[in-house]
Amino acid sequence: MRRELFRQARWSCVALLIALAGCAPGITPRLEAHRPAAILDDVFIMPDGAELPYRRWAPEELPRAVIIALHGLNDYSGAYRDLGPLLARHGLLVYAYDQRGFGGTSMRGDWAGTGAMTDDLDTVSGLLRAAHPHLPVYALGESMGGAVIMAALASATPPRLDGAVLSAPAVWGRSTLAPWKRFILTLAAHTVPRIRVRPQSLPSPPSDNIEMLRRLYHDPMMIKETRIEVAWGLTGLMDDALAAAPRISTPLLVLYGEQDGIIPRGPTCRMLATLPDDGTNGRHWRLALYEDGYHMLFRDLHGDRVSTDIAAWLGDPAAALPSGAEISPGNGARPLPDFCPFED
Repeated sequence: MRRELFRQARWSCVALLIALAGCAPGITPRLEAHRPAAILDDVFIMPDGAELPYRRWAPEELPRAVIIALHGLNDYSGAYRDLGPLLARHGLLVYAYDQRGFGGTSMRGDWAGTGAMTDDLDTVSGLLRAAHPHLPVYALGESMGGAVIMAALASATPPRLDGAVLSAPAVWGRSTLAPWKRFILTLAAHTVPRIRVRPQSLPSPPSDNIEMLRRLYHDPMMIKETRIEVAWGLTGLMDDALAAAPRISTPLLVLYGEQDGIIPRGPTCRMLATLPDDGTNGRHWRLALYEDGYHMLFRDLHGDRVSTDIAAWLGDPAAALPSGAEISPGNGARPLPDFCPFED
C-alpha cells in the first residue's frame, strides 16, 4: 500500500510539473533578421524589423558626445523629458528610445528577454557610432535601463561604449530574494504567468517629487499593470546584471540614493563589492551617494544636483562631480557606502 501511494504521489508530481511547464512565462519571439538596421526620423529599426521609437535632444553647437538613454520598467523615453534638454545644453547629443515591450513599441506589455534588449542596445550604439564616427558614445540607464547596460557590457558581443551612467541600477534579482518570495514568484510565473497585477504599495515612494509622480500616473504611455511573466523576466535580467558586475571594464558612474526603497541596499552593496577594482586610483568606476535621493534620482525634488553630476561626468569622466556626493575611497579601499559591510 505504501509503495502504491508513493507511486501515485510521484506521478502526481510529474503531472504537476508538466502542467507548470505548459504555463511557463513567455518571451516575445523575435523575427528572423531580414533587413539592415537603420535610423529613421523618429524610430530605430532593428534587424528583425522591430521599431523602437526615440526622442532626440541636440545641442545648439557641435556635440561633444552621443548619449543613449534607457528607461526603467513600465516607463518609456519620456523619462528623459527634463534631463535630455539639460544634457543638450551641456553640449551632449541625447537619444532616448522605448525599449521592447514598453512605450510606443508594438510588443507593449510583453517581455522581450534579456538577449533582445541587450542586442538592441548593441545595434543602436553601432548605428550612432556610424552616424557620428568622431564622437564618443555613452549609455545612461535608469533602474531596469541600468540593468540592460550591465548585462550588455558583459555579453559575448558587448556594445562599443566609451562609458555608462547607472542611475539606481536594478540588481534585485531572484538570487537575492528571500526563499519564500522566490518560491511565490516562481509558482505564480509558472501557473498564472499572464495575470496582470497593479502594485498596491511600495516600501517607500519611488520619488519625493509628488507632482512628477502624479503626472506619470496620468500618462497614458506608462504601463500601470504588469503581467507576472514580465516580473519574472525582469528578475532574471536583474540576476544577469548582478552576475555581470565582475566582468565590466567599461568606465562607470554609479548613482544611488539613501532613500531608495525600490532597489534594496543589500543587492546594491553586492554589486559594488564585485565591480572590478585593482585597489588603485585607476579603477574604472566611481560612486555617488545622495543622502536625500530616492529611486528616481534625477527626477527627485533635488534631482538638479544629480542631473548636473551626470552632465559633468558625461562631458569628462575624470571631472569632479559638482554636488560633492561622490564617495572617495581611502587608502586604496573600494568606495562603498557606510551601510555596506566592510571588506575583508
